[in-house]
Amino acid sequence: MLLRGGRVKDLPGVRYHMVRGALDTQGVKDRKQARSKYGAKRAKAAKK
Repeated sequence: MLLRGGRVKDLPGVRYHMVRGALDTQGVKDRKQARSKYGAKRAKAAKK
């Protein structure tokens, strides 16, 4: 599991975030926005 720093102000004790799609965690399927944070690859272009 790959962790990055970064606390959440309104959640006491939360000081780290998991990096999805790196090492042993899976990315999020069908993610369209903010893909890099969730380990989602860019979608293929739709055929016309």
